Amino acid sequence: MLYPVMTASRLVSDLSGVWAFKLDDGEGFAQKWYEKPLEGAMTMPVPASYNDLKEGISFRDHYGWVFYQREISVPAYVRENQRVMLRCDAVTHHAKIYLNGEMICEHFGGFLPFEVEIGGLMKDGSNLLTIAVDNVIDYTTLPVGGQGNMMGGMAVGGGGYKESKKQNHPNFDFFNYCGITRKVRIYTTPKTWIADVTLKSDVSDPLSDAPAADIAYCIDVQGPEKDAAKVIVELFDKMGSKVAECAGAEGVLKVDKVTLWQPGKAYLYTVRVTCGEDVYELPYGVRTVKVDGIRFLINGRPFYFKGYGKHEDTFPNGRGMNEAMYVKDISLMKWQGANSFRCSHYPYSEEMMRLCDEEGIVVVDETTAVGINFDFGGGANFNGQKVKTFDKEHGIRTFEHHMDVVRDLIARDKNHACVVMWNIANEPDSYSEGAYEYFKPLYDLAKELDPEKRPCTLTSVQMAGGPDTDVSAKLSDVICLNRYYGWYVGGPDLEGPELMLRAELDAWQKIGKPLMFTEYGADTVMGMHDTTPVMYTEEYQVDYYKMNNAVFDEYDFVVGEHVWNFADFATSQSLVRIQGNKKGLFTRDRKPKLAAHYFKDRWHAIPDFDYKK
Repeated sequence: MLYPVMTASRLVSDLSGVWAFKLDDGEGFAQKWYEKPLEGAMTMPVPASYNDLKEGISFRDHYGWVFYQREISVPAYVRENQRVMLRCDAVTHHAKIYLNGEMICEHFGGFLPFEVEIGGLMKDGSNLLTIAVDNVIDYTTLPVGGQGNMMGGMAVGGGGYKESKKQNHPNFDFFNYCGITRKVRIYTTPKTWIADVTLKSDVSDPLSDAPAADIAYCIDVQGPEKDAAKVIVELFDKMGSKVAECAGAEGVLKVDKVTLWQPGKAYLYTVRVTCGEDVYELPYGVRTVKVDGIRFLINGRPFYFKGYGKHEDTFPNGRGMNEAMYVKDISLMKWQGANSFRCSHYPYSEEMMRLCDEEGIVVVDETTAVGINFDFGGGANFNGQKVKTFDKEHGIRTFEHHMDVVRDLIARDKNHACVVMWNIANEPDSYSEGAYEYFKPLYDLAKELDPEKRPCTLTSVQMAGGPDTDVSAKLSDVICLNRYYGWYVGGPDLEGPELMLRAELDAWQKIGKPLMFTEYGADTVMGMHDTTPVMYTEEYQVDYYKMNNAVFDEYDFVVGEHVWNFADFATSQSLVRIQGNKKGLFTRDRKPKLAAHYFKDRWHAIPDFDYKK
């Protein structure tokens, strides 16, 4: 799905602002709230998660539907001459769209865009737009919700407590922020339009001083004149000079001396597609990605990942888009010498992806598949009984939706230079009966759909064990481990965990694939200090990282380190969460802990390329 941009043929109207809002009391659909202006409505900004924007437990932890509403209008001459589309970038997790009281669209999944044509449905003057949003998570949704909290008996409400009201139980360790979390826009196209653009670069010799590139393209044209419409594709450099041109819906743009997109040194061309009356433009970086033995190559050189797992998490926006913080976060990354991050645990906004293209930040792009593991919380997920994740009767029911998420993610992000790898799932049950049968088709689908055939992975949970039990050993191009030796395993002692870490790396080394650590960290309360490092102090966090990093440095097949986490973030309440997860190198408001300064020194001393020759 193409990102909405204004061109000579397209208009974009941003519906961001303050909307009318109301929590469903169980009668919203029965009373048809979507047919008329909401009674007793409160104000609510769009985009934003609603949870922290009004006071009270019942509001923050609301379970079920909410209703957003506003008036929209589009001039008649626009509706008569162009397609008019309503596009929602992310509505978490289930949306129903109503226009003038009629449902026109329904969408499942809270982190990817969807759209519906509305031109023929609108009337002159004002039109009532209502978006109903459901935040319920269960065994069919991604992310997954369980019948018990993943923290088990340690959670508030655990230990046999019977709930007095319905509530969500995230099978994941971040707060279930919900609402219209990204932009809602109206955009227009001509009646015959450019529906999609697919690009793929073939660089002849990326290590040469003047590499050449063939940029293959495929343009999807839709509409009544699609067969007769003439397609022209042009490539412009950063100064606006045309460097290549080709005609036809499929073809190859040839560039004799291409400037490559590099981590930390981004270069973006502009691709302009003209089809009849329609014009679309997108930024595009030319670079190569390849796994070669135990090396991860970008533009033919061994790359070392330095960075983090992150979250889209700020106060009071919650998961709502926050472009000012996107810019600040990348500034902090560069201050530290980081070059990459993982979209944990869902696709991030398109604005962030475009910014990473512009800033030269490498991204591991992740699906919403977090919580596909019934061993969390002791495995008691079905009326207090242990159930296997892939149990045919009582187990996970996410496969078809998971396939849709992979399709939609790659359709959205396939042309981003910053994206170098697809992550199929975070900490799934990749070690039990049925895991291979579940995940193999997802890997196959990603490879089939991605024109670049980027590497694919999953981030492996600690309980998955080594290559003998984890299907990632067979399926993943790069082994990605979430490991907590010295925190959940062995802390506060660091000597024993170091031995366990070395033993696991010795096992993985035998399969001959590159490996990176996509999570490792220790909860740390800002301002808590001690002369002798103890858990939760800033000193212990630094010692923890020093031990782990010293081990990583000794293994040539370890190609990266992504700490957990970039910044503290909100979670559900539990006795092991102190107003959220405190594993950040920065606080939630981006103040550095001691470990942030330690990594600043470390990462500036480690080159992006050729660290382990």
